[in-house]
Amino acid sequence: MTRTRPPRVPSRPSDNNENVDQDKTPEGPLQTDHGTTTIEENVVAKIAGMAARQVPGVYGMGNAMRRAFSAVTDRITTTQTNVTGGITVHKGETQTAIDVTVVVEYGYSIINVCNDIRSNIIDQIEGTTGLEVVEVNIDVTDVHLPEEEINTSASTDLK
Repeated sequence: MTRTRPPRVPSRPSDNNENVDQDKTPEGPLQTDHGTTTIEENVVAKIAGMAARQVPGVYGMGNAMRRAFSAVTDRITTTQTNVTGGITVHKGETQTAIDVTVVVEYGYSIINVCNDIRSNIIDQIEGTTGLEVVEVNIDVTDVHLPEEEINTSASTDLK
């Protein structure tokens, strides 16, 4: 009895090339046929910080310690304003998630302010960087009352 083997089918070269071509397909506006653009997290944080501060009803960014530190450094004329305070960025190659810590002015709807912050950050990040914003989480840590500003400025005036 003679056994016959099934004929051996050579792999098609075009199958292998198709897989290679799929790996080179650009995944978004930051990957092109001519190269890749990378954007650092601090760039995304600055854009998000500016976008959040543009929203009416935002009094400050960050927790109490961060705001106190910023108040001191803002009085020094040679320092640059830190717009990344209160912003944390988690970035991949084509997507990003952003955490925002904010203080809202008394009298503003916290829901509306947060929705406006979220919308403005998404518009600015996606429009300027090409990154897809998958989420913007907002932590409201305080509400600024008008009386707080009067008491604070009176106690900081030196005579």
